[in-house]
Amino acid sequence: MVAQAADPSGSHQVLPARGQQRPGATVVPGADRAAASRWSILRGQKVGVITNPTGILTDTMGSIVDAMVAARVDVAGVFGPEHGFRGTAQAGGSEDTYTDPRTGVTVYDAYGAQADKFATIFTDAGVQTVVFDIQDVGVRFYTYIWTMYQAMIAAVKLKLRFVVLDRPVPNGGNADGPVMTPDFTSGVGQDALVQKHGMTAGEVARYFNGEFMPAKAGGRLAKLDVVTVSGYRADMLFADTGLPWVLPSPNMPTPDTALLYAGTGLFEATNLSEGRGTTRPFEIIGAPYVDYRWAQALNRRKLPGVWFREMYFTPTASKNANTVCGGVQVHVLDPQKVQAIRTAVEMMVSLRDLYDGFGWRTGDTYSGYWADRLTGSARFRTQLDAGASAATIVAGWRSELAAFERRRRPYLLYRR
Repeated sequence: MVAQAADPSGSHQVLPARGQQRPGATVVPGADRAAASRWSILRGQKVGVITNPTGILTDTMGSIVDAMVAARVDVAGVFGPEHGFRGTAQAGGSEDTYTDPRTGVTVYDAYGAQADKFATIFTDAGVQTVVFDIQDVGVRFYTYIWTMYQAMIAAVKLKLRFVVLDRPVPNGGNADGPVMTPDFTSGVGQDALVQKHGMTAGEVARYFNGEFMPAKAGGRLAKLDVVTVSGYRADMLFADTGLPWVLPSPNMPTPDTALLYAGTGLFEATNLSEGRGTTRPFEIIGAPYVDYRWAQALNRRKLPGVWFREMYFTPTASKNANTVCGGVQVHVLDPQKVQAIRTAVEMMVSLRDLYDGFGWRTGDTYSGYWADRLTGSARFRTQLDAGASAATIVAGWRSELAAFERRRRPYLLYRR
């Protein structure tokens, strides 16, 4: 499917649903389709590329930037998000501006860049068309979509064309969780998006353009093009696509991690280790005060699609580094049944009821409670502290989630 010209997002069809270059391929990302057309959609333009190590061509596993330069696309600059263009930086870090030794293209540090900085570096590079190609994971507090958001604001103001080379959303096309509220916006949630938005980057761009750009940028993009993923349905999980998994960030090692992250990412807001410094971040969760009782209590809840294995581990980084922690590994038994946010809420309710040591993370990057930044308001934290059940907490966002699902419907591209 392709974006249609007359829709509320203002996006346009740019390639027909063909161009598969892999024999037998059924799911073909936008980048592969653009490359199969010999990058015809970018000819005659000075192109600025926002990408990272996930921006690859499937047949070669090489960077789209390397392929563009080899095909004589006029790449004016590359703009690296969190972790950088080549992926050398850890969480909360980026690569400094430098000249890429492989291509000779200037790579700009764009992590945390606001629209004004994007406007400056787009102008300095002489960009006419901005290309976005990053494998997102479908969660509001994963920062790549907010890099895109700020780049879109700058592109509106400079009247630049914006092209998204689309990729599947690995945790499925359904939306879930609470919506961000204005008092709690931050770098991990800059506007009123739901926690698990269930949209590809192309669909998010369409949603941003239709819902947010008029207020944030004074208008919509002059031209938004989405090169869609052919053969893709929104009910697919990443394992269904047959595509190679490239780590979107250092702590997103597997598709199972991405599937659980919409929920277990909330453990960053607690005093538990979320598994950073282990081989399975966001799947391994624990703290020095946790024991065997947590796994037992969780498995009695019979949560769909998952099983909790008691384990002990010593994180080498981040919270509780070099300290033995008790906890669980969340094993995905049936990916189609996993409800990541409900699972995490049940985990936290159980922790609260079992252990006096359970607590919230404050300060550091954001003032106040991290939980409020990640969930979008103080409601989740205060309900949990007040003794609410998991069912009550989940019910609290049902009406706003339904309203979000209605709003996003016109911007969706793939069959559900």
